[in-house]
Amino acid sequence: MNLKDSIRTVPNWPIEGVMFRDVTTLMQDPKAFKAACDKFIERYKDKKIDKVVGIDARGFIIGAVLAYELGVGFVPVRKKGKLPYKTISAEYTLEYGSAIVEIHEDAISKGERVLIVDDLMATGGTMSAAIELVEKLGGEIVECAFIVELPDLKGREKIKGKKIYALTAFEGD
Repeated sequence: MNLKDSIRTVPNWPIEGVMFRDVTTLMQDPKAFKAACDKFIERYKDKKIDKVVGIDARGFIIGAVLAYELGVGFVPVRKKGKLPYKTISAEYTLEYGSAIVEIHEDAISKGERVLIVDDLMATGGTMSAAIELVEKLGGEIVECAFIVELPDLKGREKIKGKKIYALTAFEGD
């Protein structure tokens, strides 16, 4: 199955010039969603993961499925002000703005092996902020996983030194 075929492209959203890759259509398609989850599960089942970190908001969906299937804890990285307990935060830039994400200060213990999951990597800003948070708490990042990568936006440059895995990529289109 070509997962790329199940991802909708929305031109000029959220701003003019952005080709938004909408993975909600992949998630609505039971065969595509299962295929994507199965690929991730197969890749990580023997990696001795302790926690899966999912990035707000679509990373929660894939991350929670992976945590459940791997039999490990799930940790949300959320937009500022959404978590109810004590947090630490990191600021990042997107291709069309900036934001702050947070994690509970007790979400990850020193030395835990962590998989960070998000739906898409564009400029790498969100993932670099999540990496910063996990590492501040003492977590060891096993890999950063995405459904989609947009290589033209050079997100890998912001997260050099980390293993990166994406199910599919949209290049030059």
